Amino acid sequence: MAKSFYITAIGQNGLKHEASVAALGFARKAGPAGFFKPVASAADDAELKAALSHAGLAGETSDYYGLTRAEAFDLLSQGLEGAILDTVFQKYNRLAAKFDRVIIEGVDLAPAGGALANLDAAIAANLGSPVLILATHCGCGCGEIDLAAVSAGVQAYQARFAEVAALALVSPKIGQAAGAGKFAPLADLQVWELAAPADIAARLEKACGAICGLSPKSLTPKRFEFDLIEKAKTQKQHIVLPEGNDERILRAADDILAKDFADLTILGDPEAISRQAKSLGLTHLAAKGNLIDNRTSALLPDLTQAFFELRKAKGITEEQAAAQMQDRNYFGTMLVKTKKADGMVSGADGTTAATIRPALMIIKTKPGCSIASSVFLMCLADRVWVFGDCAINPNPTPQQLAEIALISAQTAKAFGVEPKVAMLSYSTGASGTGPDVDAVVEATKIAKEAAGKIGLPLDGPLQFDAAVDPRTGASKMPGSPVAGQATVMIFPSLEAGNIGYKAVQRTAKAVAIGPVIQGLNQPVNDLSRGCLVADIINTVAITALQALADK
Repeated sequence: MAKSFYITAIGQNGLKHEASVAALGFARKAGPAGFFKPVASAADDAELKAALSHAGLAGETSDYYGLTRAEAFDLLSQGLEGAILDTVFQKYNRLAAKFDRVIIEGVDLAPAGGALANLDAAIAANLGSPVLILATHCGCGCGEIDLAAVSAGVQAYQARFAEVAALALVSPKIGQAAGAGKFAPLADLQVWELAAPADIAARLEKACGAICGLSPKSLTPKRFEFDLIEKAKTQKQHIVLPEGNDERILRAADDILAKDFADLTILGDPEAISRQAKSLGLTHLAAKGNLIDNRTSALLPDLTQAFFELRKAKGITEEQAAAQMQDRNYFGTMLVKTKKADGMVSGADGTTAATIRPALMIIKTKPGCSIASSVFLMCLADRVWVFGDCAINPNPTPQQLAEIALISAQTAKAFGVEPKVAMLSYSTGASGTGPDVDAVVEATKIAKEAAGKIGLPLDGPLQFDAAVDPRTGASKMPGSPVAGQATVMIFPSLEAGNIGYKAVQRTAKAVAIGPVIQGLNQPVNDLSRGCLVADIINTVAITALQALADK
């Protein structure tokens, strides 16, 4: 994926387009570079056309913008900022795949600066692009910049987790304005004090390469979810949804089939599902869904026989096998076992045990995994954490806790989260004692031995604050490769993990994706009975990626 550089301005500022075109010229000197406007003035945006022509960029104008201003306003008026971001992501990703660098010209903010300024910041944050903000004098002839307004504007971008790399203050009186000193509270911000618009190009020539090369520090939930689906599209997998009686499942299935990132088999009465799909207007489900009644399917005899062969050593009879296979989760799990599907997602209207028990019985754990375990992907406003085990193992032994830590790190890496593993406790380092702390100390010792061989940062025991807060981590565990920067949190018990993930989910308004089941030979994932349609879509994408990784 190309590196990017986002150029925008506070208020209405004609310098933005000139600066973006100049940056494109400098970027092209270093290699193939593209140009992108998330929101164009219109389908025939004259400035965009001129920029593309000047740079010799081939293709249709529509290849180089997300949507038009009128389209953006229409979606904003309906409260559909997410739909705007989805469109921008899709168009940007297609473009970025063709270039080493992309210069992004931010949204024209006036009129209606408030709504569009929020959108501009959200787009920059979700694209993970470092941002240059331009600010100039008010135009009344005084030549002065309202530094308080500019500071508030920059902080508004940062509040939405846009990564502001530089602020350019352009004014003939800038030398008299004590400009840079006013921005000391804005950490890690370069402030360029420029006397004239012509100075922007010279400064950009020096800075463009460095800014384009910055790696994003934040990962928004929207970006994370979008990337999951885009990765799943690269090689579609076949996922079973046993709960065709649930409207949420049907709505999610329709969306999945519309986005075309997985093939689906849905279990239930095909006629009833088709009627409900039609009444709900689910056209993609009606046209592309593979609907099977597990109680009468032509596959039933072969799957029953295969299940009997798997379990006969445990004393099951053929009659018992046939009765068991009337259960939708057993039938769905056997589809996965016999490779008629790549994974299964269930639990929207059933218990975790009803989903996991057949998987443990039929699919079993991978070689080297003594237990199945789970993680939640906790999508906060600017990052993704991985919490385990929050759903399966009540009181893991030190050996099991170490195993959970190592496989959770693998899961994190598979989904784009760089793993730094914290073994959590109510004590940090050697500050506390007791059986519970001793168990985490032992688990950390076991896990560290394996982690050291693969260069995995892992440490403990760590209290939660010492794990995630840099200042606290440095104070309580100086020199630790994990303290203050952990991304994977391993809780000492199911009780602690379940309380922990729900506390973060509710108080930080985090998107909790999971539980994601780890350690099985083939992926089966559980849904909460309170799950939303979006949760089902995300879980299917995760299951598809697990299946792909196993191949």
